[in-house]
Amino acid sequence: MDIGRCTVLVAGLGVSGRSAQQVLRGRAARVITIDERKDEADLHSFDDIDWSSIDLVVTSPGFNPRTAFLVTAKERGIPVWSEVELAWNLRVEHVGTGKPAGWIGITGTNGKTSTTQMVSTMLAACGLRAPAVGNIGKPVSHAAVEAENDVLCVELSSFQLHFTESLALDCAAITNIADDHLDWHGGMANYAADKSKVFHGVRRALVYNADDERVSRLAERARTIQGCRRVGFTLHEPKAGEIGLSNGYIVDMSGVAGGTYGRPHRVERIAAFTHLTEPDGTIYPHLLADAMTALALALGYGADLDRALDALKTFVPGGHRIATVAKAKIGDGFVRFVDDSKATNASAANASLSSYRPKSVVWIAGGLAKGSRFEELVAEQRGTVAAAVVIGVDQRPMLEAFVAKAPDIAITVIDPTDRETVMARAVDAAGAYATAGDVVLLAPACASMDQFVSYADRGDQFARESQRWVKAHGE
Repeated sequence: MDIGRCTVLVAGLGVSGRSAQQVLRGRAARVITIDERKDEADLHSFDDIDWSSIDLVVTSPGFNPRTAFLVTAKERGIPVWSEVELAWNLRVEHVGTGKPAGWIGITGTNGKTSTTQMVSTMLAACGLRAPAVGNIGKPVSHAAVEAENDVLCVELSSFQLHFTESLALDCAAITNIADDHLDWHGGMANYAADKSKVFHGVRRALVYNADDERVSRLAERARTIQGCRRVGFTLHEPKAGEIGLSNGYIVDMSGVAGGTYGRPHRVERIAAFTHLTEPDGTIYPHLLADAMTALALALGYGADLDRALDALKTFVPGGHRIATVAKAKIGDGFVRFVDDSKATNASAANASLSSYRPKSVVWIAGGLAKGSRFEELVAEQRGTVAAAVVIGVDQRPMLEAFVAKAPDIAITVIDPTDRETVMARAVDAAGAYATAGDVVLLAPACASMDQFVSYADRGDQFARESQRWVKAHGE
């Protein structure tokens, strides 16, 4: 499509919509914005769209495919693009090579952000300008038109991928697929199909979760460029073509780390990655999986192994991911308050809870359930959870899971009516349960928008209230 001759409708003026509007200025013949809530938009009602003049729609992730105006666009044969599709079509040539920057794309239900940040960190250590963009950092449409970038490390959501068709990435990964956003996609099959788009046409390295049967099937079916390496990652002993764990080491049997395909090649001791562990040395399994994914992607792109490993050893996960935010001396031990507000679905919460010893967690859970159920999560973690505090407006799914699968666990339900004090009351309730050696863990398994601005706001409030509690109750 010749953007320079198009009238483009940008729907939604959130972060991605504003970025799309800005990069289209001077590139498209005309840009029309629509947002029912933003005064600066050109249109404030979808009824006011003159469809006869629109050549292309760039849509925000906030609009699901069944939204009326998107259905109308489809019926009229008007292409609908995500901001990612726009960015791919607007790529500029690198100032030094004369070719567009490389793209490494990471998607999955959980682990996208940490994996993307790790890849960016490793490639930067190798001397490349490799920003983490997309769902994190700078919007991808802005990054794509910066000629100085060597490679873009792009976190890709399923919302973005739904309206993306042209990607042919240098390297791509799916970290995992579990129930999430099924209301937006209209079911698991649609959700998985949108995730799978990241694998289409991959050129250098396709990295997949070998422990996830659904992801493994998608990797097997993916049509890639001849010569593309396929690397599975596993938290178990690796098979041929995989990178995994053996006798305290990360071991590669794919050849991506410099060994021979099918032969074990020791990469590094697991204990060397101290930022991915509990204070007692226990590895966070989900962060270790992210690290192996990122390492395979970086090496698949061509990173130097030693530099990449050195960078990975000092990597610190971003905010609201297994972050100790307060610590109280209680009797002969300590109670720690850990913020994992980014655990916005059952799969992420399960990974978070799995990092702790039996009956040591006072779990703050709940929020916007997004149509998910939690019986399997509660059943699997009933041995870890000592007590639970349930927040959120949509409390029934979580409470029903406890009744069905762990009726013996003590629960405090936080009245949702006063949103301003929700987290203060939740922390007070959790602190009342905690004893020396326990962890008060915010890993809600739910989205935050029912009572908080974002998962970051939820985590910030938890940190603030935890520090207040420690001052009042710690020795």
